[in-house]
Amino acid sequence: MDKNSIDMTQEIASRDRCDWSALSNWLPNPDPVLKKLGRDITIYKDLLSDPHVRGCVKNRKAGVLKLNWSIDRERSRSPQAEILEKLFQSFNMTAIISEMLDAAQFGFQPVEVMWAEKNGFLLPVNLIGKPPEWFNFEPYKNDLRLRTKINLFPGEEVPPMKFLIPRQERTYQNPYGFPDLSCCFWPVTFKRGGMKFWVRFIEKYGMPWPVGKTPRSEDPKESEQLLENLEKMVQDGIAVIPDDSSVEFLSTKTTIGSTLYRDFLQDCNAEISLVQLGHEGSTQSTPGKLGQNKTALAVREDIVNADKKIVEAAFNMLIGWIWELNFTGDKPVFSLWAEEDVDMAQSERDQILWRTGLKFKKEYFIRNYGYAEDEIVVGPAPAPQSGGATFAETTGATVNYGSLPFKEAIDYLKNKINMVLIRHFLL
Repeated sequence: MDKNSIDMTQEIASRDRCDWSALSNWLPNPDPVLKKLGRDITIYKDLLSDPHVRGCVKNRKAGVLKLNWSIDRERSRSPQAEILEKLFQSFNMTAIISEMLDAAQFGFQPVEVMWAEKNGFLLPVNLIGKPPEWFNFEPYKNDLRLRTKINLFPGEEVPPMKFLIPRQERTYQNPYGFPDLSCCFWPVTFKRGGMKFWVRFIEKYGMPWPVGKTPRSEDPKESEQLLENLEKMVQDGIAVIPDDSSVEFLSTKTTIGSTLYRDFLQDCNAEISLVQLGHEGSTQSTPGKLGQNKTALAVREDIVNADKKIVEAAFNMLIGWIWELNFTGDKPVFSLWAEEDVDMAQSERDQILWRTGLKFKKEYFIRNYGYAEDEIVVGPAPAPQSGGATFAETTGATVNYGSLPFKEAIDYLKNKINMVLIRHFLL
């Protein structure tokens, strides 16, 4: 075949040519649970009322919400980046990030951007998360559509730069993203059904059974009256019986059913933990299994990092829109980071160099350690001491580095100086 006869810029494998579902003018959510039940994504919202699901989701969100955010971290901030950072500081970032993280649970989470003119710039003044069930996607370009009362299907086209769409594991075939609550649906459903049977089991076998004994010759009506009295006794703990009758309490020692129900519920919770936190033991510590718990925390951290990237991608998309409307040049970058993300090797090296008399500029600490400019006051570097640097340890002992071999002196510094000294050196 002559390659020149093919337009290499055209898409050949497209949904309108190959996918039968594209015969309609809107693309249904391909989530397997929703397709099987014939329901929409609202059924997943009910799952959040399950205590274990709720606890796992809060645990997972907390891993991202505890992170710091910054614009152009480890880079010199431009005046435009300063404007952008002040703009973001005016937002309720905790609420916005929390809403964006719902994309991991529902697959996608539309966020409407409210724009306004400020100081000669067209800037976002608010970001509002909207229910995902209000939206669908068109089948050809996977563009977002708004389902309104007058246009439920296929929905209305949305203006450009109006909706951010944080999504988890979006693909060409599935622009809705993959919802983690999809994998929690059946464990929660089965758990709720099992809980009902467990409650019945506890009611039946958890309390002793009152057994009334009457004389063989007693009138059946009197036996029925005794039965009513026993039923009341179960509720009130008080009963009146004839003096020639007796009541005994029989208890069962059956534990097989209780163990089966408990194990079943724990298995369902383990499946939920596996989906949300990456490890079935991530929500609780097990005595004697410290290594396993450390592994669970490490796996959870990987999931938190994946969630963090969803948020970062959404904010960086917003920054791209702001830049397209207002500025030129290189765009700043939004990032989420933890305090411990500071490069310890670099900080230890900087401490040693500072002690030798090397001076650092304020911009260096802003770029490499994420400080704001108004948080730093750079003082003069300490003068190198003759015979090697000396200072007192917390024990009161004085170490003369000039008397130590060079390698041992460096190793000593690396072991004894910590990040707290960085702040001390800056004041």
